[in-house]
Amino acid sequence: MPEAVPVIGVLALQGDVAEHERALRLVGARPVRVRRPDELHAVDGLVIPGGESTTIWKLAVIFELVEPLRKRISAGLPVFGSCAGMIMLADRLLDDAGGQQTFGGIDMTVRRNAFGRQVDSFEADITLDGLAGGPLRAVFIRAPWVEETGQDVEILGRDPGTGRIVAVRQGAALATAFHPELTGDPRVHKLFVDMVRDRI
Repeated sequence: MPEAVPVIGVLALQGDVAEHERALRLVGARPVRVRRPDELHAVDGLVIPGGESTTIWKLAVIFELVEPLRKRISAGLPVFGSCAGMIMLADRLLDDAGGQQTFGGIDMTVRRNAFGRQVDSFEADITLDGLAGGPLRAVFIRAPWVEETGQDVEILGRDPGTGRIVAVRQGAALATAFHPELTGDPRVHKLFVDMVRDRI
């Protein structure tokens, strides 16, 4: 019996939308762009891409997506956030910009732009718990890190240089401080698609 082909939304307000779509197709999912509440209700899972978290927040308010997103995430919609997406999945933010809020979903405190400015972007080899195939090349661009987590949050990976938490999972929610959509290595997306398949 063939595996189910999950329909996975990519929040298409701003950021690395096309790159996530490409990675999702590689691992057997059908990506669709989500900009409106009715599109959100038609997906089995959701990716919140890297980009500018303040812009994503402002556009989510304009498109009336904030409350629908919060409701679906709190109801157990599988969700994956990379970089800015990690920020948007945090229950708590340090140094929020001008009253920026989040969608929540992971019991963690995240510091925005923790690794520095655009010029401080870097790559590192990260070992993620539960991910076969050896270390993962991770691209950090104005990346956040996780300052603290609640007891139900599983820490999947740390930056080898600083020891900071850069990948977490809580139930159906997955987040990375880095951009797996930019490397051509689909293993993080495969992990997420498997999480979605477990729930459809």
